[in-house]
Amino acid sequence: MARSFTLEGKLAVVTGVRQGIGLAIAEALSSAGADIIGISRELPLGESTARTTVERVGRAFTPLRVDLSNRDEVNRLAADLAGRQVDILVNNGGTIRRAPAAEHSDDDFDHVMDVNLRSTFVLSREVGRSMLDRGAGRIVNLASMLSFQGGVNVPGYTSSKSAVAGLTKALANEWAGRGVNVNAVAPGYVITTNTHDLRQDAERSKEILARIPAARWAEAGDIAGAVLFLCSGAADYVNGVVLPVDGGWLAR
Repeated sequence: MARSFTLEGKLAVVTGVRQGIGLAIAEALSSAGADIIGISRELPLGESTARTTVERVGRAFTPLRVDLSNRDEVNRLAADLAGRQVDILVNNGGTIRRAPAAEHSDDDFDHVMDVNLRSTFVLSREVGRSMLDRGAGRIVNLASMLSFQGGVNVPGYTSSKSAVAGLTKALANEWAGRGVNVNAVAPGYVITTNTHDLRQDAERSKEILARIPAARWAEAGDIAGAVLFLCSGAADYVNGVVLPVDGGWLAR
């Protein structure tokens, strides 16, 4: 018998929820029955697209405004979430800085690592500890196809996403036997603000599209479906996976 995809009665935390992939994830999880704590640096505390999206399907939405590059704010958020009964943590919030490696500044590198890697570890550690106490929980990290490849002009981003893949496996090794599933989704080229410059470069965009067997860029909802699977009972025996959702890019 197929395992259920329902998340009825679950509380899910989604970082980077204001737009793009994070917003799509919040929509998918709430449509499956989860209440959402949404986190973003510029998230309105009143009306927002994220709130409307979640409340439209009858679920509760709690907005928290946090800058994931600010270590103090992340530490306070982690302590706050550790005191709640969080069933699902989706570490989606991320950033990118583009520059050739020889010109990539320390500040840019540190900023990307703080947002993409350090916040993922700190939140996973603190929320994960309470999940371990209850013997149940789901953590899904957002890796990247650059967790498998080197990329060009994004040394900080590639380093961070390679580390996210490693962290996912390390946590899964420790926590799978204690009821906490830790996995990651590795998106390919998705239509988001992070890829705006690439999509505006006609030659580069054409090159990218020509290599994708699915012959299109991903929509945010394509990524959200994979996250929903990993958060659900259907993925009870899935641990330490870094799941590419890339239209076949890595298979080419």
